[in-house]
Amino acid sequence: MSATTPPKLKTSAMIASFADPGQKTANAPFGRALAELAESDERIVGLSADLAKYTDMHIFRDAHPGRFFQMGMAEQLLFGAAAGMAEIGLVPFASTYSVFAARRAYDFICLDIAEPSLNVNIVGGLPGLTTGYGPSHQATEDVAIFRGMPNLTIVDPCDSVDIEQAVPQLAASDGPTYLRLLRGKVPTVLDEYDYTFELGKAAVLRPGADVVFVSSGLMTMRALQAAEALAAHHVDVAVVHAPTLKPFDEDTVVAEIDTPRLAVTLENHTVIGGLFETVASALARRGVGRRVVPIGLPDRFLDAGALPTLHDRYGLSTDAVVSTVLRELG
Repeated sequence: MSATTPPKLKTSAMIASFADPGQKTANAPFGRALAELAESDERIVGLSADLAKYTDMHIFRDAHPGRFFQMGMAEQLLFGAAAGMAEIGLVPFASTYSVFAARRAYDFICLDIAEPSLNVNIVGGLPGLTTGYGPSHQATEDVAIFRGMPNLTIVDPCDSVDIEQAVPQLAASDGPTYLRLLRGKVPTVLDEYDYTFELGKAAVLRPGADVVFVSSGLMTMRALQAAEALAAHHVDVAVVHAPTLKPFDEDTVVAEIDTPRLAVTLENHTVIGGLFETVASALARRGVGRRVVPIGLPDRFLDAGALPTLHDRYGLSTDAVVSTVLRELG
């Protein structure tokens, strides 16, 4: 490169990590868990729509090249092929970005996979606000889109522990699943709690007398961080992690909310159609008249930019969560 040639600019916005500086992380937990599972289950196959590197499917590809299928930029074909593989007894994990699965290939997933209730595992990268690339890549409404689809299980993992433990359970479940994938250097948080992922179940990670957080996905990490910070304000916060959004563990969640404590939901998703409305409908069905404060993304298309800036702007940062709670407590 000559002295007059400017250096090539690079961006990490597409694959930016939401991990805090110095936080313990695990590299590509999904890809490693899938590759490990395939060692003992010859039915496991992997597919990608030209995004293996960006959904950690490349780990599986390199370990099991004969069982990996690159479908190119054709998401409808990706899920149609996965359905055919499931029909003959294979267990496919098909990965792309969440926006492309939810928006572009919905009809193929619905009629080819969900209607016959095939064991196809849909792996969606960049869920919610985990990229700075703006509305074309931010899947802020994917849960709202998928919740109405019959037979589909939806999992929103918090960290590497959730992902590693979820993969074999997703493969073993009878019908289709949708995993909101956290990829790359994924924080390891839940190993510090007496926690084991169980498909369809929520877990109380910590007790608290004043406030109860019900959270999913990366917002469980933020909920735990905010609970620690709020302790300095003499506010005692319980945290309930609900990684399975459908089917939803109403028994655990409603029991925790039906108390005099301030109840707050936290989700990396629009407040329309996600965890907050799942909780609210469960309370209404059971005749529980409790107010719930939603912390989530607004009902609009979001800006592009650096993730820490965007998480602050849209209320997902730990500081923003603490401020919301203190304001509610008055």
